[in-house]
Amino acid sequence: MSVSSLASSLLTAQAGNTQSQIGTTVLKQDLDAEKSDVLTILGIGSPPSPANVGPGIGGNLDVSA
Repeated sequence: MSVSSLASSLLTAQAGNTQSQIGTTVLKQDLDAEKSDVLTILGIGSPPSPANVGPGIGGNLDVSA
């Protein structure tokens, strides 16, 4: 095996490793975005909205007791 073919194979392996790392990073970002979308649709992870409570709820609270 010549030195040039050995060097070429090492560079090819290194390039493949870099592509794999980039692919893994992009996949993780995509999965995180999908998770965020699902949690938003389900209403999980955000504080409850007071717009959905009945009248008189969340008004004055007596904390003197």
